Amino acid sequence: MTAPTQATEIRLAARPHGVPTSANFDIVDTEIPVPGAGQLLVRNVFMSVDPAMRGRMNDAKSYAPPFAVGETMGGGAVGEVVESTVDAFKPGDHVLHQLGWRTHAVVDATKVVKVDGSLAPLSTYLGVLGMPGLTAYAGLLVTAEFKPGDTVFVSGAAGAVGSLVGQLAKLKGAKRVIGSAGSAEKVRHLVEDLGFDAAFNYKDGPVAQQLAEAAPEGIDVYFDNVGGEHLEAAIASMNLHGRITVCGMISQYNATEATPAPRNLVQIIAKRLTIRGMLVLDHWSLQQQFVSEVAPLVASGEIKYSETVVDGIRNAPEAFLGLLSGANTGKMLVRLS
Repeated sequence: MTAPTQATEIRLAARPHGVPTSANFDIVDTEIPVPGAGQLLVRNVFMSVDPAMRGRMNDAKSYAPPFAVGETMGGGAVGEVVESTVDAFKPGDHVLHQLGWRTHAVVDATKVVKVDGSLAPLSTYLGVLGMPGLTAYAGLLVTAEFKPGDTVFVSGAAGAVGSLVGQLAKLKGAKRVIGSAGSAEKVRHLVEDLGFDAAFNYKDGPVAQQLAEAAPEGIDVYFDNVGGEHLEAAIASMNLHGRITVCGMISQYNATEATPAPRNLVQIIAKRLTIRGMLVLDHWSLQQQFVSEVAPLVASGEIKYSETVVDGIRNAPEAFLGLLSGANTGKMLVRLS
């Protein structure tokens, strides 16, 4: 394969108001960067697009700094080392890092993790064995304090995080696992391919009604990726001492005005509910335990995963916008080479 003579990167052109569009991104061709001392030049192979990136497009204080207008965006990527100034890394090694949204990245060697493409496909280190996988693992087992016999409800269940939450819950002894998704095909996928006990299309009717029908004995754990109507419905169906992990609220990411809270928060008192927000950043200490436990299950087929792959760095904005509108099943990825 002929080596590329230039690099391409995606920059934030303007901050979106409401739903982002392609006009919020600039696609820029530039020179391939040169690594300095202690750095690697990495040719990215896959990059991730994630819902949390939407928040970083706003100029608002949060747990991660906002993207700067005019500068290259960032996110998870896995790539091949092209040039190294560090003995621990050689050309041809594959590494995981946080400088996606570009074909080539100069990364400090202290900020990469070596990964082995012979043990698992490189793409999985951005999905089922990467940040989304650890999010599911820690959010279910630590934040929600899952116990065998629990009935678990997962929103956004066909996505990279939700699909693993449901499968882990089943493997660890859940009484019943229920998922919501946004199409009939995704509902079929959850039940027939991933082993959920029940699933429903939230577009088919009120979420509270569909959840009550799917969980007539109530739910003990809710893993929230959506917020809004889903969170209100989960509170209504919660059993005594139920636990809620609030991982994401994708239904509200593009809101231009404050969104109302669930109208039934008073139930938290009588039901003695626990509601906890979670960030995967707090759980990196579990990474080795997570991979050692889940990687064999992925290899054996006991845990299944899906990927929606968009080809080409110039199509990265399209992949991100598709993610926000629910165009993906499983992990949304951009294949760069």
